[in-house]
Amino acid sequence: MKEFELKYGCNPNQKPAKIFMADGSELPIEILSGRPGYINFLDALNSWQLVKELSEATGLVAAASFKHVSPTSAAVGKILPEKLKKACFVSDIEGLDDSPVACAYARARGTDRMSSFGDWVALSDICDETTAKIINREVSDGIIAPSYTDKALEILRAKRNGSYNVVKIDKQYKPSQIERKQVFGVTFEQKRNDLVIDENLFKNIVTINKNIPDSAVTDMIVALITLKYTQSNSVCYAYDGQAIGVGAGQQSRIHCTRLAGQKADLWHLRQHDKVIGLKFAKNVTRAEKNNIIDIYLSDDAEEVLGENVWQNYFAVKPEKFTQQEKRAYLDKISGVTLGSDAFFPFGDNIERARKSGVSFVIQPGGSVRDDNVIEICDKYNMVMVMTGIRLFHH
Repeated sequence: MKEFELKYGCNPNQKPAKIFMADGSELPIEILSGRPGYINFLDALNSWQLVKELSEATGLVAAASFKHVSPTSAAVGKILPEKLKKACFVSDIEGLDDSPVACAYARARGTDRMSSFGDWVALSDICDETTAKIINREVSDGIIAPSYTDKALEILRAKRNGSYNVVKIDKQYKPSQIERKQVFGVTFEQKRNDLVIDENLFKNIVTINKNIPDSAVTDMIVALITLKYTQSNSVCYAYDGQAIGVGAGQQSRIHCTRLAGQKADLWHLRQHDKVIGLKFAKNVTRAEKNNIIDIYLSDDAEEVLGENVWQNYFAVKPEKFTQQEKRAYLDKISGVTLGSDAFFPFGDNIERARKSGVSFVIQPGGSVRDDNVIEICDKYNMVMVMTGIRLFHH
C-alpha cells in the first residue's frame, strides 16, 4: 500500500486527506481492522517511536497510551504490585503476571485513566491475548504493534462492532534522516531527532548526592524518552518503570511541573487503602468509576459524598479522605524521578517536585539560574543530572 485515503484531516471540514510516502515507496504499515483517521495516525506513528526506543534502551517490552499526539503514560513490562493492579482495574485479569506486554499496557493505561479515555495504544512487541482482553474492555480508538497473535487479533477485530482500528507496523522500518512538514504553505526541513537516550547521558551529576540506583536509571530513561514524544513544554514524573505524571504542552515550565505533579500524586493516592476499598454502586461503569475517584480525591469531594448524593455512586458511604491524610500519605513517598525537556529556569520547580516524592532530577541544564536549581536539590539531598540535551517536540 503506497497511500491511504483518510475520511478527513484534523477536522471534518479538512478534505481531502491522505497519508503516503513522498518517495513513492510502500507505507510501513498494514491496516488489519477499522479505518484510522488523521489524528489516529499521528498518535500511532509517534507512540510507536516511543515504545520502540524505550524497549531498545531498557531491554524490556514497552507500551504507551496516547491522546492528541502526547503520551498519557509509557511503561516497561514489570509485574504490577497488588495494590497497583486494583488501582488500574486489572486485578481480575488472568495470566497478567505471565505477560510482560500486558503488564506494560496495564501500567500505561492505569496511570491517568481520565486522560487515557479513548486512547491510542502502542506496543513494542507482539500483542497477545491477555493484552487484547485488557484493551477490549476499555474505551480506546486503536492500536499499533509489530504483530498480533491470532487470538488477540480475533478479539480486537470484534471490538467496537468490528470498527476498532488495528495497525501493524514493520518493525524493521527506518525513516529518512531528513523530515519535512508544511505550515501555511511553507516547508520546514530538519534532521529527524534520532538521539539515542540511555545511561551514557547521565554522567554529569551536578549535586552533592551522586548515588543513582539502577531503578532510577530506568526511570530516567522512561522519563526522557516519554518527553521526546510529548508536546512541549513538558515534564514527566517516573517511578517503578513507568511515567506516573506527564505535563504536556504548557507555555510555562512551572505549570508543567505542577500539572504533572498533580497527576503523579493522584497515581499514588489511587493506591491508598481508602480508594482501593471504595464500594461502588452496582450501576456505576468503569469509566464513571474513574471520574468518581477523581472527584473523591479532589477538593470537591462533597459532590460525590454529600448526604443526598452518595447513594448514586457508592453502595456504602465512604469515609472522607482529608487533606491532612492525603498530605501525610504523600509525604512518605520518595524515589520518584522528574525529567524535563528543557532547563528548569527557577528552583520553584524543584520545591514543587519535592512534594510529590522526587529524589532524582534529570534535565538539560543551561539556565542562568542553574546554581539556584542545584542549591535547592542539595537542600533536599536530591540527585540531579544535567544532560546538555534539549528534547523539544512540536
